Amino acid sequence: MSLLCRSAALLFRHTRSAPGLLSSARLCSSAQYEYIVVEKRGEKKNVGFIQLNRPKALNALCDGLMKEMGLALDSFESDGDVGAIVITGSEKAFAAGADIKEMQNRTFQECFGANFLAHWSRVSTVKKPVIAAVNGFALGGGCELAMMCDIIYAGEKAQFGQPEILLGTIPGSGGTQRLTRAVGKSLAMEMVLTGDRINAQEAKQSGLVSKVCPVDQVVSEAVKCGEKIAAHSKIVSAMAKEAINASFELSLAEGNRFERRLFHATFATDDRKEGMTAFVEKRKANFQDH
Repeated sequence: MSLLCRSAALLFRHTRSAPGLLSSARLCSSAQYEYIVVEKRGEKKNVGFIQLNRPKALNALCDGLMKEMGLALDSFESDGDVGAIVITGSEKAFAAGADIKEMQNRTFQECFGANFLAHWSRVSTVKKPVIAAVNGFALGGGCELAMMCDIIYAGEKAQFGQPEILLGTIPGSGGTQRLTRAVGKSLAMEMVLTGDRINAQEAKQSGLVSKVCPVDQVVSEAVKCGEKIAAHSKIVSAMAKEAINASFELSLAEGNRFERRLFHATFATDDRKEGMTAFVEKRKANFQDH
């Protein structure tokens, strides 16, 4: 574990040593993306920002958009200045679903042979914390995309749903799995089997989202949350995220052991020492991400 920690620390140190190189060589400008807008936000420009940009299609998730999403996430993952990432859409739609026209004529052989939708899960494998800022429709693939993120903030008029049953199919990118873990079996069954939607307040009550905001504030609130996260040690934040995600896969005893090992691993970092020393000395910690 300490070897793993040291390797991770070296990675973070390397990415921080040449932030200008990374930003110019790896973080492509939004002009190079067709379906998304990519930039950095926050007072210190330490929050990666991805906005879905298919307004005429209500941000329907086509394969090209998801490939661009993966490229943008890879860039932010490699950028030592970025400590958190926000994904959003428009006020009308976070994403109204997958692109049905793109899928309409696919065959089983094509889907199975190409492992269709497999690369869409890139959002869920990013080590840095990802926040979804959801306004309007988050349906089908849009709801699944939001659930791949670590935190969901919703605008007051947001709507969540998995309406695939109305199209003669089922969710294919984690909808039946993540939704059930978030809201429980009964509500997940009802949403998936009827195609009915829930509003932002119901999503908050069920545990699907953590915060409901006015429509015009949800993005700024998500960026503020990203700034808070980015102010902490990036390597320790990645450990915390890994520990929480493991809770969905492990038994309580195994999860507690895994958590304890990661806790022990923080003692191999300079940031853990700096954080505790700063607390004792009653000053603000100055984390260096190693």
